[in-house]
Amino acid sequence: MTEVLSLLGAAVLVVPLFRFLRLGAVLGFLAAGMLIGPAGLALVTEVEAMRALAELGVVLLLFFIGIELKPARLWLMRQQVFGMGSVQVMVTGLLLTAVLLAVGVESGAALILGFGLALSSTAFVLQILTERRELSSAHGRPALAILLLQDLAVVPLLLLIPLLANPETTLSGDLGLAAVEALAEVMGVIVIGRYLLRPVLHQVAVHGSHEIFIATGLLLVFGTAVIIEHAGMSMAMGAFLAGLLISDSEFRHQIMADILPFRSLLLGLFFMSVGMAVDMGVLIDAPLRIGLMLLALLAIKITVLWVVARLFRVGRIASRRVALLLGQSGEFGFVLFGEAFYTGLLSSDIYQEVILVVALSMVMTPLLAARYNFQSVVEEEGEELAPTLEESDGRAEVIVAGFGRMGQRIVNLLRDAGVKYVAVEQRPALVKAGRAKGYSVFYGDAADPHLLESAGVAEAKMMVVAVDNADVVERLVVNVRRLYPQLPIFARGHSQARCEHLLKVGATEVSSENLEASLQLSRFALVEAGIDSDVAEQLLQDYRDNYYEYLSFRGSPDQSKSSSSG
Repeated sequence: MTEVLSLLGAAVLVVPLFRFLRLGAVLGFLAAGMLIGPAGLALVTEVEAMRALAELGVVLLLFFIGIELKPARLWLMRQQVFGMGSVQVMVTGLLLTAVLLAVGVESGAALILGFGLALSSTAFVLQILTERRELSSAHGRPALAILLLQDLAVVPLLLLIPLLANPETTLSGDLGLAAVEALAEVMGVIVIGRYLLRPVLHQVAVHGSHEIFIATGLLLVFGTAVIIEHAGMSMAMGAFLAGLLISDSEFRHQIMADILPFRSLLLGLFFMSVGMAVDMGVLIDAPLRIGLMLLALLAIKITVLWVVARLFRVGRIASRRVALLLGQSGEFGFVLFGEAFYTGLLSSDIYQEVILVVALSMVMTPLLAARYNFQSVVEEEGEELAPTLEESDGRAEVIVAGFGRMGQRIVNLLRDAGVKYVAVEQRPALVKAGRAKGYSVFYGDAADPHLLESAGVAEAKMMVVAVDNADVVERLVVNVRRLYPQLPIFARGHSQARCEHLLKVGATEVSSENLEASLQLSRFALVEAGIDSDVAEQLLQDYRDNYYEYLSFRGSPDQSKSSSSG
């Protein structure tokens, strides 16, 4: 229990500090592990005992990569992902491998080290681009494309490690038979997942509790991981495959929202275990050697990134920014090198040195990103900043919460107008029927912040709340307003009192169902009574304007305070 408290206490104290310093959570977890590990305060000494649990974080990380790398998404960005991204990884990986071979590193270790160091930090780069709202900029788009390919490259590299670590493996014998067996098991998992997964998830969503749905999602991830491990590959590969199986499913957002807390916690534990294994004495004993390794890594990566970006017609200034953003090595280096170390492919000395170099390169990321003032590329170079429809990766402009009768009408109008949307609905039958008709609707609790994040609320232009449960509407408005204070929220209210309350808790605009029904009936009555239709329409519009103006006044925070004080 003391060691558990030490882990939690170190994470709570150190990680927020690193976030405040703009160094990111990954380095925070590493520092926390170094602080309480054997080389630090020695509050935790059994590092090996927690390694098995920590590796589950890597398994869940690969699951999220699989679920995010939808075939449709990759196809939209195919030229930059498979062109520019592939060239960057291959050229950088081969150059670094050649350098490592030249200094005497064995071939298998040099290959994994070279390609592992060629990968950049997805967590750091996306954090910087998201904070500066530059994901769709002239440098953000190519950076994202390269990161996507690097995420894909992790899977074959993980598969390669046990093969390189076992010198007795032969291509004609053991490896060939293992490949056939592995392929058969993978195909079996794909077939079973394709034809049984959605029906099973649908039945669990209909008849089971939310806790059972969470358990089903975890069973899917870890069950597939164990089956693929039995086929001779890694659990991470199995989790990646599980993510691909549900990447186009209507349940993907809810499963991601449910598993996200487990992934974050276990992945944090993994990085802390890496930090515990780091020996800072290596840096103290050989600062010049570590410094030269760091400079060589940054110089090679930044140069290759700039050249590749220019070859693929990225603008001059945008190419420099891509190179500086992606010049570091990233969290996947810890994953790959840790696996290589525990399989015996890397010696302890090399592992300690390369982990230090990766961590130091990540520390350099904010400094490299600040090398240029990230002004609008349009002003400096005349490049188009806004993404085209294809380049936008199909991101939803509107999040519609609720797919009942009102939600369906709203979605129909958005679709007719050519506006991209994502609808979220908690009733599986409505989701199934909607998807059968081609609607972009997903199963899940619209009031869950994790689900909304997965659905893309951070990049959306607005949210429309069409849920018919008043308590859920209020909870959703409060959660979204707290997390996204600038996002316009248009909500459905049943009565004047409910509309006033929704405006007070964060809704941008509200629509009163009782009012609109009353006005429609009044229109029928006025016309039937002989009032000219134009006159009747003007009367109704004046009443509507006065009603909503009064609502806005009553629902404003200042008025709420004055009313309560009075």
